[in-house]
Amino acid sequence: QVQLVESGGGSVQAGGSLRLSCVVSGNTHNNYCMGWFRQAPGKEREGVAAIDSDGRTSYVDSVKGRFTISEDNAKNTLSLQMNSLKPEDTGMYYCAARLWCQVLRGLFPPIGGSDSWGQGTQVTVSS
Repeated sequence: QVQLVESGGGSVQAGGSLRLSCVVSGNTHNNYCMGWFRQAPGKEREGVAAIDSDGRTSYVDSVKGRFTISEDNAKNTLSLQMNSLKPEDTGMYYCAARLWCQVLRGLFPPIGGSDSWGQGTQVTVSS
């Protein structure tokens, strides 16, 4: 079982930056995918960025060139650097992990409800 705790959310103006962090505990078995998801009020949850244990990444088109996902294995931390934020980036951001998973051909991995999830951190971008 993997436990995830997010932090780093907040309120910023459009064009600003935030860095989200997710501390990971538990055994990932060195073969996993981790991802950041977001959900805005009245909208479905969407995958934003993902990375696997070999460092392959995937991003939703709307954040390419603005967001960067990374991991610090020494600190057991997953991060999401968000630059040039837009009001449409507003939402609750969740960190998630799926074991025995890979990012293949740049496609977003199948991280779903049965996998491990954090409690979320709110990001609000004002215009």
